[in-house]
Amino acid sequence: MGFSVFNFDPRISAGIRALGYTSPTPIQAQSIAPILQGRDVMGLAQTGTGKTAAFALPILQRLLSGPRGVTRALVLAPTRELADQIQDAFRDLGRQTGLRSATVYGGVGAGPQISSLRNGVEIIVACPGRLLDHLQQGAFKPSRLEVLVLDEADRMFDMGFLPDIRRILKHLPAHRQTLLFSATMPDDIRKLAHEVLRQPITVQAGHTVPLATVTHALYPVVEHLKSALLTKLLEQTGGTSVLIFTRTKHRAKRLAQRLNEQNRDVTCLQGNLSQSQRKAALEGFREGRFNILVATDIASRGIDISQITHVINFDIPDTTEAYTHRIGRTGRAAKTGDAFTLVTQQDEAMVRDIERAMGVRLERRKIEGFDYSAKQPAGTPQGGQRGRQPGHGHGHGHHHPKKTAHAPQPSRPAHSSHAAGGPGHSTPAAKPASGFHGRFGRLRSRRRRR
Repeated sequence: MGFSVFNFDPRISAGIRALGYTSPTPIQAQSIAPILQGRDVMGLAQTGTGKTAAFALPILQRLLSGPRGVTRALVLAPTRELADQIQDAFRDLGRQTGLRSATVYGGVGAGPQISSLRNGVEIIVACPGRLLDHLQQGAFKPSRLEVLVLDEADRMFDMGFLPDIRRILKHLPAHRQTLLFSATMPDDIRKLAHEVLRQPITVQAGHTVPLATVTHALYPVVEHLKSALLTKLLEQTGGTSVLIFTRTKHRAKRLAQRLNEQNRDVTCLQGNLSQSQRKAALEGFREGRFNILVATDIASRGIDISQITHVINFDIPDTTEAYTHRIGRTGRAAKTGDAFTLVTQQDEAMVRDIERAMGVRLERRKIEGFDYSAKQPAGTPQGGQRGRQPGHGHGHGHHHPKKTAHAPQPSRPAHSSHAAGGPGHSTPAAKPASGFHGRFGRLRSRRRRR
């Protein structure tokens, strides 16, 4: 079955061909037709299965007829990175349609976003907080809105997002089409979702089973040997594009610096970075300038980098849903990948939950030649992360490791994109490189002053 069965406008079909799409994925095959019919849809599928195109294509088809210069479609997403990715999909698929899109999120100036909103773009992709600001200030007027999409709906309906979403919903027209897409949908969240859907059609594409393209394995280890085991694992995998998850921003910084000192091409993605730094980290990883990205769960939602060969959980995630999202970063678009998790005795309960949710027992592995009995050196904090205590580790300033981080590049202030690739699609010149070591050097300097 090809995309021709949906009878898309030739301009949209051209975008599909340009991206190399030949056959719809299961979630696309089940979702596109009811969305074209105007039905509310709740789509459940694992990440990497094409959820974005499942709603972007029928929305573009709908917007080809009707008024231009007014916002008719709104997509809400939990992270800036996902918002950028969704807008890229609308731009690429609709390049020949003339439909315009813009992103709206925090961390960048509000002025260019206000100009973009007032000038009228047909599609807005936004994070809830900044969009709510624009609503309250009168910059965003959704009176002509026809379609609302809540992407990564489980996260959107989680604790921090629900109040803002409820406030936004009060401003939207009651008569609209509403679509929810997510990799996971716990029962209590499902009930909440039905509050905003009208007689929805639910489509599922194996959202509770492990992706067949991903190999899973657990590596039992004591906490203080995690870093050493990770180093050994990286030597053995030979992965050309490795995404490593940690539990906290602090651990992500520390681990990235440790790997950097091993002369590895590594960058870091976590919430304390500016938007331009986050964007630069993702672009550098996607373009292959770095083969390791150390990140918190900010990178687990909807980031589409198809060449990732390995996902390594340095810290096991807190929920089975988070595990699904993390490992969904590899094995995308029918490619194969490996998902490895370092586990301690304290992680056994979560391991059982993950295995129960997946319906399989995960393989336990050991690395031959690794000394699992090594004692923790005196004064070394848990996890083998040097420098967590004042006066230890990286604060001396004598070592100058390989500089691996790329230059943080400024975000496009207006975040506006014309689908035909016209004005508004240019990118400002990059700032001079500050470097990976420079960012961490400032952190070390502050610690010494304390």
